[in-house]
Order: sequence, then structure tokens, then C-alpha cells
Amino acid sequence: MQVTVDWRDNVHFVATNDFGHEVAMDGPPEQGGENRGSRPMELMLMGLGGCTAFDVVEILRKSRQQVAGFSVALTAKRTDAIPAVFETIDIHFQITGKALDAAKVQRAIDLTAEKYCSASIMLDKAGVMISHSFELLEVS
Repeated sequence: MQVTVDWRDNVHFVATNDFGHEVAMDGPPEQGGENRGSRPMELMLMGLGGCTAFDVVEILRKSRQQVAGFSVALTAKRTDAIPAVFETIDIHFQITGKALDAAKVQRAIDLTAEKYCSASIMLDKAGVMISHSFELLEVS
């Protein structure tokens, strides 16, 4: 895995992966940012969300759950000191489907947190307190 990060101007950067996909990054306004991209720590949170969402959806599919919609919301708290690392992250899943089994959903969440999501496991090992919750919405 390799990415490059190129400085465009001021505190605006663009990251590019080996496939040519680009992600814009920008710093905060108080340091000259112009809201032309996500902050790097937001991207870390987005990456965690994508990693855990991928796992949960795949595990639910394999357990024959009829998932019709899926969303994950992440809320993070950072330390006040420099470096302002994550202290806590709350991950809340909202899953829409037909006759979803709450025990299977919980098992999928446990598996992503404990076994499959590299981002989650790495942050956990670094001391970030990560909590998980979910709600199920029935579709007719």
C-alpha cells in the first residue's frame, strides 16, 4: 500500500493512492485552511467507519440477514493536549432490513471490533476507548 501527498498551496494537500483516487485535505481556518478538504484526523475517522462498515455488512450478508440499508455514525473526542489524539470514539450502526436478528448484528459488530477491522484494532491497541451501539429499523 502506498499513497503520495502533494502540497497544493497554503495548508491544502491532495493525497493520491496507487489507483489514482484522490482525497483533498485542508487545515483549520486559524492556520490558513480554506475548507477545501477534510482534516487529516477526520479522514482517520472516516477510514475507521469504512473499515467497520465493510466488515459488518459482509458478515451480515454471510449470515443471511436481509440488509436493505446501512449507516454508521462515528463521534470522536480528542485530547486537549498536543498531540490531540483520539480519546474516545463512539460507533453507532443504523441497519435497515427485514426480520433482522439482533444477536447476529451484535456478533457482526463484535467480530469487526475484535478480529477484522484493522483500523479499529490499531486504535484500540493505542489506548482509544471505542464503544459500539446499534439500532435496527424494519422495512416492509
